Amino acid sequence: MLPFHPRLADLPREIAVFPLSGALLLPQGRLPLNIFEPRYLAMIIDSLANGRMFGMAQPDPRAPKGPGGSVLYRIGCLGRLSSFSETDDGRLLITLTGLLRFRIAEEMALAPGGYRRVRADYAEFAADLVLEDAAPEVDRAELLGALKLYFRARGIEANWEAIEQTADHMLVTTLSMVCPFEPPEKQALLEAPDCGERARMLVALMRMGAAANAPPSDARPS
Repeated sequence: MLPFHPRLADLPREIAVFPLSGALLLPQGRLPLNIFEPRYLAMIIDSLANGRMFGMAQPDPRAPKGPGGSVLYRIGCLGRLSSFSETDDGRLLITLTGLLRFRIAEEMALAPGGYRRVRADYAEFAADLVLEDAAPEVDRAELLGALKLYFRARGIEANWEAIEQTADHMLVTTLSMVCPFEPPEKQALLEAPDCGERARMLVALMRMGAAANAPPSDARPS
């Protein structure tokens, strides 16, 4: 086990959550965040003093807001603060490393700092804590083919040498996190049962995205 990689028994049952639409954290992924709102600055300071962990959870855009604010999707991902730095204008630049997914069992009262807290249930996602270097169920040729079409359609430049050297599991994780999909699509990737299913979903989303962004055809009816 890597240093700082926790056991299931060591995980907190009550966690702070950062509700951020379009931001996806997956196990073993690394998510950079720019923290500037006072309540989330308080959340980071409190997390640094209490195990350096908090959760990411997206608001559900289809659900009307309730008294406590946006309704959160029921599944999020717990992360560990793996780096942070202060800026001269009072912001915190952090990196959150994904540990495992959780289901929100209950939303709790706001913390004194004003941020949201939930009671997390990790039971169905314990396998996320097993570190993976490869995912043999991923069709790499299909994944790269869809990725090239998607990047070309969206005008995205890529370091293909680095991509070729990235292990399947981390490639699927990184692409799922960084590609600009809609929040429900990001949530579907988060909830995929395993890396193989996530890869197949990712390929489908990239193909749809490439088709939607393809330049109009010059063909004319005869």
